[in-house]
Amino acid sequence: MFRFVLLMIVSTGAYAAQSTVDIETAAKIYQDAAIRDQVRASLGAMPAHIRQLFSADTAAKLSDQQLNAVTEAAKKGFRIDVFEVPALGALAANLDPATVKKTENFLSSDLGRRMVAADVAQASLEEATTDKIMNGEITAPSTPQRDVLFDKLEQASRSTESTVQIFISMGQAVAIGTAVGSGRDTEAVAQSARKSGEASRPALEQGMREPLRRYLAYGYRALSDSDLKHLLAFLESPAGKHYISAYMASLGAGFDAMGRRCGEQLGESLRELAQAQLDIPTARPPPTASPPPVK
Repeated sequence: MFRFVLLMIVSTGAYAAQSTVDIETAAKIYQDAAIRDQVRASLGAMPAHIRQLFSADTAAKLSDQQLNAVTEAAKKGFRIDVFEVPALGALAANLDPATVKKTENFLSSDLGRRMVAADVAQASLEEATTDKIMNGEITAPSTPQRDVLFDKLEQASRSTESTVQIFISMGQAVAIGTAVGSGRDTEAVAQSARKSGEASRPALEQGMREPLRRYLAYGYRALSDSDLKHLLAFLESPAGKHYISAYMASLGAGFDAMGRRCGEQLGESLRELAQAQLDIPTARPPPTASPPPVK
């Protein structure tokens, strides 16, 4: 469902313990939900986002050369081929046959197809347009009744909590990957990243809830009130909840893998830059001219 930045929940241990499905079955759901199209549409902006993340870190000011290495590492890490293998594995591990059957029925319905088409269209918007939607500069016509429905959809999809979680998880993955690539203590880095992420969670959730509700309302602006009620009914059903859980676990695994790959690439690049600085020979002063012989 919704664009990747709106999704990221880890399924509960009790559900994960139930029977799973094979990769081929998971791949069918993956295709019907157009996960590849939605994620791939998001990846072009990732290098700039990761560079901005490091640029804003005042504790470790990076040079332009180091920031260029960040950009190149993000290009190598945030790729659909890095995403798909772990994402499909997590999707298969968190689905069961009963959920697959009901989810396929929904996704193949007229409403399901229109919902997926809306998801792909919104994922493909330019970033500037997305920002305007979330800031309220671009809005869709609404009514008090639709506002209530979108509030419920936001809660049913847990879009705010999941968006914040994916940001935190990606930050942790990049930090750990960087530590691995540069030979630093990964346990200490992971612990510090977790503490930082949890400390920032409440403020992030508070600030993002309304922008994400606007995002949902705009993305599904062509769906009628009746459509929204049927969509909500699916999301709130046992099968819908299990599907969302599996879908979000899939995105979490895929983005975690890309974040780690980015971090590992960055760690290697930073280590090479540091070594290159050490290998630069110190410039020798010009030889002092010998005094002329005394006659």
